Amino acid sequence: LGKGKTMKKYQKEDLVSYTLGAFPSIELIKNRPQDVVVVYQSSRYEHAHELTQLCNQHHVSLEINDKAIEKLSDKDNVFVIAVFRKFASPLSEGHHVVLVQPENMGNFGTIVRTVAGFGLKDIAVILPAIDVFDPKAVRASMGSLFHVNIQTFPSFEAYRQAFPKHALYPLMLQSATYLDEMSFPKVPSALVFGPEGNGLTDDFASLGTSVKIRQDASVDSFNLPIAVAVAVFEFTRQMR
Repeated sequence: LGKGKTMKKYQKEDLVSYTLGAFPSIELIKNRPQDVVVVYQSSRYEHAHELTQLCNQHHVSLEINDKAIEKLSDKDNVFVIAVFRKFASPLSEGHHVVLVQPENMGNFGTIVRTVAGFGLKDIAVILPAIDVFDPKAVRASMGSLFHVNIQTFPSFEAYRQAFPKHALYPLMLQSATYLDEMSFPKVPSALVFGPEGNGLTDDFASLGTSVKIRQDASVDSFNLPIAVAVAVFEFTRQMR
C-alpha cells in the first residue's frame, strides 16, 4: 500500500484492517507501530503537525490522501485512517474476560474499551463470533484494541484446554450467587459472558461458580456491555 496503490473497503479475509479516526489511529501508532502499514491524513486535518511528529517518531509512513479517506470512510468527520496488519496477541496467565460467541461489533468494541479501562489485559473470544478486526469493532474500542490481548478459540473447550487452572465465573441469570455477595479469591480467574441474544447455555452452570448481577424485577436483564462493566468493576475492586 502507499502512493499509487489502491486500498479497498474492508473484507474479513483481508490480511490488513484500518482505524477510522484520529484517536484510534494515534493509539495504534503509539502501541503497535510495527504493525502500521500506512497512515492516511486528510488535507483538512487540523493537527497535521502533531501527527507528522508522531509518525516520524515511530518510523511510520504518512500520506496526505483525501481520496483514500473518502473511499474507506462512511462518515464526513474522519480525517485520519491508519492501515495495519492483523496481529496475534495470545493471552497471558492473568485474569481473563471470556466472550462466548459475541454477535455485535459495537458491543464488542465497547467491552474492549471497558475491560482495558478497568486494567484487565486479556479477552478470549469463543467462535463463532464477530470479526474482532472489523473497522467498526476497532472504532468502537476507541483504540483500546491496541492495549489488550485478544485471542480467539474454536470452542469453550479449547479455551479450557489452554487455561485449565483458571477459576471460572460464568455470568448467568439462573445463578444462585449474587455478584455483590461474591468473594473472589486472588487466583487467575475468568469471567465468562454469553452472547447478546440468549446468554450462556445451562451447561455453563456446572462450570466453576456461576454469578448473577442483582437487578430490579422490572428489568429482564442488562445488556452485555453493561453486564461486563458491572462484573469487571466488582472483580477488579476485589483484586486490588
